Amino acid sequence: MNAQMVRIKNEGEMLALGGALAGSISDGLYIFLSGRLGAGKTVLARGVLRGLGHEGIVKSPTYTLVEPYLGLSTPVYHFDLYRLSTPEEIEYMGLRDYLDDASIVVVEWAERGAPLLPEPDVAISIDSVGGLGDGFLSERILQIHANTERGRHALAKLILRFSALSGQTEAQRGRSLG
Repeated sequence: MNAQMVRIKNEGEMLALGGALAGSISDGLYIFLSGRLGAGKTVLARGVLRGLGHEGIVKSPTYTLVEPYLGLSTPVYHFDLYRLSTPEEIEYMGLRDYLDDASIVVVEWAERGAPLLPEPDVAISIDSVGGLGDGFLSERILQIHANTERGRHALAKLILRFSALSGQTEAQRGRSLG
C-alpha cells in the first residue's frame, strides 16, 4: 500500500489518527505535513506526540522552528517551516543534525524546505471539505503517501489501527489510492 485517503470529521478524530500513527512506528520515521493554515497539521502532530506518551502542551513551533521531545521512548523533533523565506535557511537552522533513523521527525510546511529535505517516509496532505473555519468546523480529507519501505509498513499498520479505534469500515474511512 503506497497511498490512502482518510476522511476526518473533527479534531478528536485527527488526534486519534495521530495516535494511531504513533502506534504504527517501530523505528524512527520522517513525517511531512502539508495543508493550508488551520488545516490541522499541528493537531495531527499533537496526536502523534500524545500517542508516544507526551502529556504536556504541543504547539506549533512556528517561531522556534523546532521543538524537541526527548523524554519519550523515541526522540521526536517537531519542525514548522512556515516562516522560512528560502529553502537554504534549513542549512542555517541545522535541520540535518536532527535527521537520523532512530528519531521521529515531524515537519509542518515541508514544501517550504524542498528540495533540501530528504524524502519523507510518510507525506500527509490535509485539505478541508467546504473551506476552513474557526477550529475544526469542516471535515478534512487526508492524502497519506508512503514513499519508503518504512513508510509503507507504517501506513499499513496505521490504517488497521485507526479503523479499529474509530470503528470505521474501509468505505467510511477512505479508500486506497494505490
